[in-house]
Amino acid sequence: MLQIGDGLACFTVVFVLVLLGTRSAIWSSLFTASLYVFLVMFRYPQVPSFRARQVLRPSTVSGGGIAVVAHRAGGDDAPENTLAAIREARRNGASGVELDLEFTADGVPVLMHDETVDRTTNGSGPVSKLRFYELRRLDASAKHRLREKFPGEKVPTLQEAVEECIRHQLTIYFDVKGHPDEAVAALRVMYRKHPVLYNTSVVCSFEPKVIYKMRQADPDVVTALTHRPWSLSRLGDGTPRFESPWKHHWMQALDVLLDWAHHHLLWNLCGVSAFLLQKSFISPDYVQYWAQRGVEVVGWTVNTAVEKQFYQDVLKISYMTDCLREDCNPHY
Repeated sequence: MLQIGDGLACFTVVFVLVLLGTRSAIWSSLFTASLYVFLVMFRYPQVPSFRARQVLRPSTVSGGGIAVVAHRAGGDDAPENTLAAIREARRNGASGVELDLEFTADGVPVLMHDETVDRTTNGSGPVSKLRFYELRRLDASAKHRLREKFPGEKVPTLQEAVEECIRHQLTIYFDVKGHPDEAVAALRVMYRKHPVLYNTSVVCSFEPKVIYKMRQADPDVVTALTHRPWSLSRLGDGTPRFESPWKHHWMQALDVLLDWAHHHLLWNLCGVSAFLLQKSFISPDYVQYWAQRGVEVVGWTVNTAVEKQFYQDVLKISYMTDCLREDCNPHY
């Protein structure tokens, strides 16, 4: 089964290329049948809808169950991915927090968005090259605009963050960007130690392999795929990732395949309960598309008052935000 998880992307690309490249109705039918058999044999079903809804639209949330999730625990209101940010998110009315998972050189799971500590702390270098005691010496509020309000904040462990969220009754979105085996193992420990997480947390990732491995390790965990169209060929601000026109166009082609796979294959194979999409690509029709498949849409990152009102009144879906206060000033 591990080979299935590792080969998701390759299978998808090969299948689509062959299907699009053949003009034979017989071959098209055979490949379509093969895909069906593959899904039947290896897919993980979604968790029961009532459980998924309990996590994604908590009954404690007012306004039709539209959850407001603090992105990076609310990185504009307090130093991102810290215990202070978790407490501030609760104080400012968030129903949940999104936390980013990384690992130190000695294998300790900690909260950190970037692969390095340079942007957010007074240290430098990759997280994976620092031992936990070295990471613990750093000031996680050093580069934050409100550093004087949160002096000396430390990089927390996954364990500390989970306990803080449980204490404040916050839903957790565990964002896993890499290290699939280590992340799944660490999260399994958390779920076993804190069973309340089954009804109060989501494991999400841009990498389908991570989600598949998580469902494989524990099918009862609520999961979500994260997606931003054109992410392979363009940066978040829309500029091309690669100077070479040939490489840029090749990545654009892969982007098209990846988008198709997310919407027609991978969500079903992994049995996700939610789809986390960059806000610019969400519309009422898009929300309806996923609703028909029993999948919730969550938008990111929604920061202005106008955007938040649109999500509340028109789209009626949950969203992630960097800031919950009225004087929102996102700096990402």
